[in-house]
Amino acid sequence: GTGKELVARLLHEASERGSEPFVPVNCAVLSTSADLAHDRLFGHAAGAYTGARDFQVGAFEAADGGTLFLDEVGELPLAVQTQLLRVLEEGTVLPLGTMKPRSVAVRVVAATNRDLPTMVEDGRFRLDLYHRLNVLILPVPDLSERREDMRSIAKSVIHGLKLKKQRLSLSPDDWRAIDVYS
Repeated sequence: GTGKELVARLLHEASERGSEPFVPVNCAVLSTSADLAHDRLFGHAAGAYTGARDFQVGAFEAADGGTLFLDEVGELPLAVQTQLLRVLEEGTVLPLGTMKPRSVAVRVVAATNRDLPTMVEDGRFRLDLYHRLNVLILPVPDLSERREDMRSIAKSVIHGLKLKKQRLSLSPDDWRAIDVYS
C-alpha cells in the first residue's frame, strides 16, 4: 500500500532502460516453495519436472535488458537467496533441468517491509545478498504520510480505467473521503 511498485516502475521508465521490459515479482507468493521460486525467477527446461513440456524463461530472462522488481525480497527462502546472489554476482541464470548458464543483464530493484539487518543477524537473510542489494536505499513512506499523492494516484487509476473503456468518476464527497482516509 505504499506504492513501492509504482516507484520502481517510475525509476525504470526514467532510466536508459525505460524502453526495455519491467518485470515485477511478488516474492511473498514464492516464499512457500524454493522450487517454485527458482522456477519463476530462473526458468526451467523441458522435462525438468512433471508437466514441464517446454522451455520456460524465468523473470530474470523476461526482464533482460530492463528492470526486475523483487517486491518483498525478505520473504525468499534461504536456498533461493543463494541462487539470487549468484545471478547478481555472475550475471547468469541456471534454469531448472539444465547445466548451461544463460546470460542476463538486468537492473534489480528490491523492496521489503521487513527489517533486513535484523533478519541477517537472525540468520534468515544472507549478509552477502543484503550488501549486494543495499546499494541505494530509497525509503517509501506509507501513503497515509503522503496525502498529497492520493489525488494524483486516484486520477491515474481513473485514467487507466478510461483507456480500458471502463468508467469511474469520483464525486466531491468521494474526494473528501480520499483526503481524510487514514
